[in-house]
Amino acid sequence: MSNKKNKGYSIRPLSFNRQMVIASIAGNKRSAIHSILEVDVTRPRSLFRKHFEKTGEKLSFTAYLVKCLAMALEKHPEFNAFIKGRKMVLLDDITISVLVEREVNGEKVPEPVGIKSANHKPYRQIHDEIRQAKSMAGEQMGNLSGSSWIRFIPGFLLKLFVRLADRNISMAKKYGKVAVTAVGMFGNASAWFIPHGTATVLLTVGSISEKFTRVNNEYAAREILHLTASFDHELIDGAPAARFMKEFVGLVESGVLLEF
Repeated sequence: MSNKKNKGYSIRPLSFNRQMVIASIAGNKRSAIHSILEVDVTRPRSLFRKHFEKTGEKLSFTAYLVKCLAMALEKHPEFNAFIKGRKMVLLDDITISVLVEREVNGEKVPEPVGIKSANHKPYRQIHDEIRQAKSMAGEQMGNLSGSSWIRFIPGFLLKLFVRLADRNISMAKKYGKVAVTAVGMFGNASAWFIPHGTATVLLTVGSISEKFTRVNNEYAAREILHLTASFDHELIDGAPAARFMKEFVGLVESGVLLEF
């Protein structure tokens, strides 16, 4: 780090992982449509609490959303796709990318974990894969942070590399074109987040807060998830997106996919 105490500031180099994040943002020129939602998660959260009281084990709510998303994609396969040139590539396998924060070379960075065949896996298996990925070192995980060759790409070529990788079929098969990122929980504050990503479908999980809602002609306290769903407008229009989200939200609120 270069010290400029006499000038009132200091300079430090950007890590390679931060350069990759910047390149991915700068390389994304697509337009997206965003849906900001409130989802009643009272029933699934109650099931999570009962499991914790019985076993002492805390389970991943993100893994549950991944499972629900995979089942919705199974009914809407046209969303599991991306544009390459003048053609649409539809992926056979439903792979959902989950961003996990891990420490790599002393720095906390977000990295994608591809949950393959998520529609065929039970909730517990998805949960275990996400937890395992969080505990692995960057070199073990096999993602970009553990790829030594990529570090030799000059900075000015990183944007081009990211853009080409985004349209690469092999990369799409490995990480999927549908993603979930959980920003975090903030007590009872209602917090949504608008993401910046390259996925065809991107779910950004915000806070869960308690609100009084009318249910069966009565007002009751409910647990409300603040969720943002983003869609690549090159491929998905508003009406199909609304139908897809109706399917997804119905699955989330029901809790039927939870198997402990």
